Amino acid sequence: MYLSEESALKVAEFLLQIKAVVLKPNEPFTWASGWKSPIYCDNRKTLSYPKIRNFIRQEFVKTIDQNFGRPDVIAGVATGGIAQGALVAQELGLPFIYVRPEPKGHGLTNQIEGVVEAGQSVIVIEDLISTGKSSLKAVDALRNAGCTVKGMVAIFTYGFELAEENMKDAACPYYTLSNYKTLIQQALNSNSITQSDLEALENWRKDPANWLSK
Repeated sequence: MYLSEESALKVAEFLLQIKAVVLKPNEPFTWASGWKSPIYCDNRKTLSYPKIRNFIRQEFVKTIDQNFGRPDVIAGVATGGIAQGALVAQELGLPFIYVRPEPKGHGLTNQIEGVVEAGQSVIVIEDLISTGKSSLKAVDALRNAGCTVKGMVAIFTYGFELAEENMKDAACPYYTLSNYKTLIQQALNSNSITQSDLEALENWRKDPANWLSK
């Protein structure tokens, strides 16, 4: 779910413009999972462009305000959500923490970095949701610390059914500023892809694990 079609298209336009998202249906990327993919997303690039960075921060704040209300704490998911979360926390005048995928193997062995107390409400900030599993590790850590996770907000999602199922099973409502369907539409509008690319891009999203094996 996202805030509005207009803002989702604008975010998609920005991501394509700065090549935070690259589409190559004829020269697939290989993800760490081994999946072949026609898309690669690196939303960290948005931080290098003040206009885009500010727009995304403002859209995050609107999304939180309209769908969750004001939390006690903002939490970024390491590492992509750390800077985005800090910007949102600054805008809202709220405490900020971040959550590692696993506890550190030395020192205080923290998984949650920063100060948060049991009973506090938290909004989790992500840069990207794929299957949702890595994002939900942060949610689990916060809940184990006694926090109430109101929900999650991310810049972009691929829109996999698996992500939807994982979020639903974890009872974690989430919103994204843009999504794969909107991005593909914007790519067509801006001639970043051709109509002949569209079938391959749509087929990948339906079954990414087996996309090139069929």
